[in-house]
Amino acid sequence: MKDKSKPMPAARSGGGDEIATIEAAIVALRRSYRRRAIARLSHRRGERTGRVGALPDAVFELLDAIAADDDQALAVTEAAVVLDVDQPRASRLAAQAVEAGLVQRTADQHDGRRSLLVLTPQGRDALTRVRAFRQRVIAEAMKDWTVTERAALADLLTRFVRDFAALTRPGPGDT
Repeated sequence: MKDKSKPMPAARSGGGDEIATIEAAIVALRRSYRRRAIARLSHRRGERTGRVGALPDAVFELLDAIAADDDQALAVTEAAVVLDVDQPRASRLAAQAVEAGLVQRTADQHDGRRSLLVLTPQGRDALTRVRAFRQRVIAEAMKDWTVTERAALADLLTRFVRDFAALTRPGPGDT
């Protein structure tokens, strides 16, 4: 499939063009993510092998979500919200991850009626490999960047994500 995205306009200071350039870059990243560009690249490069490699990309998104949680454990309902899928889809993803040995269900110590999804050692290992591949792809994309440029992007992007998350955090009455 041919990439039909247009080059982003160069940012110019002053008139707000830099905001339009940032917005265009975010849209391009979102499209790339939705097209599962990194997953396709991992297939082409032979990174996705064996039983775990055959799992849907969304299972690895579930592993990311569990690892990102403060308690490193999520209920299926919480996973559904984080992954932006309905509960039956989150349940199917959890079942696939459990069957593959990447996640285990444990009893919630605060609410015995629900179980929590927790990464197994195999799940942590799979997630480590996925993250290492993503980092190699990022490093390859930035191979011609200076250390200063990479550091500046790391700092500014982290700050932007934090500030954007604070601005867009759900408020009372949001669903």
